[in-house]
Amino acid sequence: MKRLLCILLALTMSVSLFTACGGGDEGTAVSGGSAEPAVEATPEPTPEPYEANVLTGYEKDADYPEGQRITAVMVNNIAQCRPQRGLSAADMLFEIKVEGGITRFMALFTDYNNIPDIGPVRSARDQFFRLVLPWQPLYVHIGQSVVQTEYITNYNYDEWNLEGKYDSNLSYRDKNRVNWAGNHVATEHTAYTNGQLIADYVERHDVDDRRMYNSTFFDFVDYRDPAKVLTGEHLEDGASADAGRVTIRHSDYYRTQFDYDSSLGQYAMAQYYSAKGSYMDTVDENNGQQLMFDNLIILFTDIHRYPGHDTSDLQYAEYSWGGVGYYCYGGKIERIRWQKGTPLDTLRIVDFETEEPFEINCGKTYVTVVDEDEIPGFTWESLETAQDVQEAPASETFVENED
Repeated sequence: MKRLLCILLALTMSVSLFTACGGGDEGTAVSGGSAEPAVEATPEPTPEPYEANVLTGYEKDADYPEGQRITAVMVNNIAQCRPQRGLSAADMLFEIKVEGGITRFMALFTDYNNIPDIGPVRSARDQFFRLVLPWQPLYVHIGQSVVQTEYITNYNYDEWNLEGKYDSNLSYRDKNRVNWAGNHVATEHTAYTNGQLIADYVERHDVDDRRMYNSTFFDFVDYRDPAKVLTGEHLEDGASADAGRVTIRHSDYYRTQFDYDSSLGQYAMAQYYSAKGSYMDTVDENNGQQLMFDNLIILFTDIHRYPGHDTSDLQYAEYSWGGVGYYCYGGKIERIRWQKGTPLDTLRIVDFETEEPFEINCGKTYVTVVDEDEIPGFTWESLETAQDVQEAPASETFVENED
């Protein structure tokens, strides 16, 4: 009897031990007598939002004027008034032929409050205005052509048309101004403005300077990605992609030249002076610095005199059908196409073959629209083979219209 009790006690203890070890729990994995801890998934990092400067494509900094309209300022480029002031501060610079074969500048700024003394400020022309109209900038100038007046009226642009001719407090005159040759210049070439004067004008006239942009002026390469490297794959057969020196002919005596500085990764600007028969560096009189650009965009189209404006020689640039152009960056060049359409359509750069959007690299950009008749005068070459061409002086006899 005692032996039977011992056997029953041993069996009871065995069952209890098996249950305590979890032998009857099929839902728990056992390894060395303990359960494995649960593995938590690593969350994906939240990507930084793409926040690019509308004119340069660079990432917006802490001082970016969010919600402010960009500003365009018309600047004289007649040779007698050079050097200009303030152009080195521009985020983007346009150069286009106007009457008499001369060219004019339109400087674009992200923040009008930071515009230094700039000028000589001159009159507005529609070939510039139509390029920026979709962006609705503050448009600063003194005087305007009769065609430009029609555009201001037709597009209800009076509020953002900052016209210095009707508000003299938008600019000041530097009557002691002398040019590159040390000569005093005519009064019409002595008007300058700056950020403070523009801000005062905006407040005085209660101008709506607010506008949110949901895209950049061009399709820029994402500033988080490496810069695009140009290969010249769409150039004419046999053409080299080396563009250490780029020369643009606008007319007989207005030409712009750029030399690539590999140490800075930028193009240095120079212009032809018929009185000297050679090129001179284009410098900013404010700081003595030569104008430098990361990107060069050269667009060709038909430019001709407006019918009925023979005396004033007002020039019309055809934007409706687009055309062929070239893009330079990093000492290299690529052939592109461009599209514009109506005045309210933005200027688009597209691939030469596919016509898909063509991205340009971030940075300061020079843009020129050139008469297709001047295509033979557009050249590029490596700096190693480039040679200065001494040309006979040409006579500049055209006198600009005040308006």
